[in-house]
Amino acid sequence: MAEQLKVSFIGSGNLAWHLAPALDNVGFQVTEVYSPNSKHASALTERTYQAEVKDSLDFSTSRSRIFIIAASDDAIKEIASHIIMPVDSFLLHTSGSQPLSVLESSDADNVGSFYPLQTFTKNKKVDFKIVPFFIESSNTATEKIMLSIARALGSSVKKISSEDRKALHVAAVFASNFTNHMLMIAKEILHQNSLSFDLVKPLITETISKSLTVGPEKSQTGPAFRSDLEILDSHMEFLKDNQKLAEIYQMISQSIIDMYNPK
Repeated sequence: MAEQLKVSFIGSGNLAWHLAPALDNVGFQVTEVYSPNSKHASALTERTYQAEVKDSLDFSTSRSRIFIIAASDDAIKEIASHIIMPVDSFLLHTSGSQPLSVLESSDADNVGSFYPLQTFTKNKKVDFKIVPFFIESSNTATEKIMLSIARALGSSVKKISSEDRKALHVAAVFASNFTNHMLMIAKEILHQNSLSFDLVKPLITETISKSLTVGPEKSQTGPAFRSDLEILDSHMEFLKDNQKLAEIYQMISQSIIDMYNPK
């Protein structure tokens, strides 16, 4: 685009925390941040060059033409129904699970889904060059805007339907959120037995590396994979005083057995 457009953010969470300054740095000037929590909005504006805190969803006099909803999934529809934007603006949401149609409650003709497949934490720096974006739009103009943003960030970008994006998001929950939860459980087990989480870090690194290199289907090991019932029983005995962990262990072990050693 000959002239990159100005951007306003609705939401000030982990994604906005990284995306807003990243857009500022590639020429998409961030002018406003709205959040129900004005302190959070103010903190985010301090990471931009000249953005101001917005105290309502009335953007009718805004200099921006791109409005990015980076809020919780359950807030998107309500935001879309209340936001007021200048004519010919572009309204984008960043959700992995919400369909494009969630923006139909807005008055915008130009709507899109701009989904970055990555986990974001405020105190962990993000390199957007390795963050893929998955986009869906109501028209060609909106698609061009999102392609322009992603390419300015140096990110890869792919068009995807709402249904496929939901499948991608579910897979991401298994691959990222559930994996991290398992690591937290491992850390708690070690802590309860006066052992350091550092002891399993080489194993975690090798497991992820091997899965990404040769594929998870060729990387599975362990007692469930071998159908080693004696070891499985001994582990269940170890977990007998923690019913919740025992249930998780049993369920996942059975899933592995069913996948690799079906009867």
